Amino acid sequence: MSDILILTHVDYCPPGHLSDFLTARRLDFRVLRADLGELDGYDLDRPRAVAVMGGPMSVNDPLPWLSTEVAALRHFIRRDIPLIGHCLGGQLIARALGARVQRMPYTEVGWQPLRRLPQAADDPWVAGLPEELVIYQWHSDTFDLPEGARHLLSSAWCRNQAFAWGERVLALQGHPEITESLLRAWLEGWSHLLDASQPSQQGVEQMLEALPEKVSALQRVAEHFWSRWLGLAGLA
Repeated sequence: MSDILILTHVDYCPPGHLSDFLTARRLDFRVLRADLGELDGYDLDRPRAVAVMGGPMSVNDPLPWLSTEVAALRHFIRRDIPLIGHCLGGQLIARALGARVQRMPYTEVGWQPLRRLPQAADDPWVAGLPEELVIYQWHSDTFDLPEGARHLLSSAWCRNQAFAWGERVLALQGHPEITESLLRAWLEGWSHLLDASQPSQQGVEQMLEALPEKVSALQRVAEHFWSRWLGLAGLA
């Protein structure tokens, strides 16, 4: 069994570039679909590092498997396992730490500039990153900051874009795992849900403009997060 566990929640929100990142480093990993009950019977004491990916559902939906996953995340947190969440994954971590997750009055979609907060300049999760960076977003919910969390990143449309808790937990509101093919697939399948007249959303053409350059820049940011995550687990 692998020392690295990745939790997913739907077939069209895979690990994305995280899979490429781990494969390039010859690191074995296991992907489980929490929504299909694949956490049932899994040895929660096995993984040395855990990543939680996105999904279209809300943490507040009445889905029994969400409670199972939150309980698993609490177990990992008690074990002090390096844990990183992406979008829904970040919201699930916030819930596991006792914070509220709620609907925003709009949906934030597109390549959104994020600001590193001044008090976070020396935080090891974001130290070395530029003061402004761009991470792809597609979400309608947002998390509050858990008690004791360190607020790291913010955007114009979503105040709480990232927080760290303790030394080994990072929750992100965006999708640093996005790839060109994954984004094109999302826009092909779900662009009918978008409303470019909302200032919090980019249009499809704007999202696809200079896409290779945008994805390349994002992957450098993502790999910064993931390198620390693996380093904390002794797997870098």
